[in-house]
Amino acid sequence: QVRLVESGGGPVQAGGSLRLSCLVSGRDVSAIIMGWYRQAPGQWRELQRELVAGIGMDGVTNYADSAKGRFTISRDNAENTVYLQMNSLKPEDTGVYYCNAARWVGDRKSYWGQGTQVTVSA
Repeated sequence: QVRLVESGGGPVQAGGSLRLSCLVSGRDVSAIIMGWYRQAPGQWRELQRELVAGIGMDGVTNYADSAKGRFTISRDNAENTVYLQMNSLKPEDTGVYYCNAARWVGDRKSYWGQGTQVTVSA
């Protein structure tokens, strides 16, 4: 069983930075596809979560257009943790950020963390 625990969210002013962490247990982070998703305020369904950044088993990363140049996803294999460094934050980055672990692209039984709230004020 894969378990994901996020941390690092909180309130921040526009232009500030946050680093989110996702501690993974039950599977090596290098052996699973990891991603960070955002659920915007007022949206409640899991399907409404949007991919912000992902990192494959081969270490290749991908980003939403809104995150390119500002966010960086990385992983620490020794700590079995995935990070999302978020810089130059904007109010529209506000939401609940979820860590996701998938065995393959489109995995319908992927794993989710409990989420961490990020609130960016103008």
